[in-house]
Amino acid sequence: MTTLPAAGVNPFPENSIEKRVYTYIDSLEKYIPIPNDRNRLSFCLVKYLKGEGDKPAILLDSTKVKFEGIEAKALAALIDSEIEKIK
Repeated sequence: MTTLPAAGVNPFPENSIEKRVYTYIDSLEKYIPIPNDRNRLSFCLVKYLKGEGDKPAILLDSTKVKFEGIEAKALAALIDSEIEKIK
């Protein structure tokens, strides 16, 4: 049995919505310490920006992201203000 190497990954262009969202959510590492939670939230926020998902306040609850050192409303407000800039 042989195993092939994983397929290559093409990074997003620097000015794309995806890159900007993932970069911003990664900057919230002190509030969202688990990398997979940040990735899941970023994915859902990109969908939201494309008109397919829920608002950040709803996503924090529905994605079951674990956050610390900040209340849900405050974190949602932080994310919401930055998402408006990305739009």
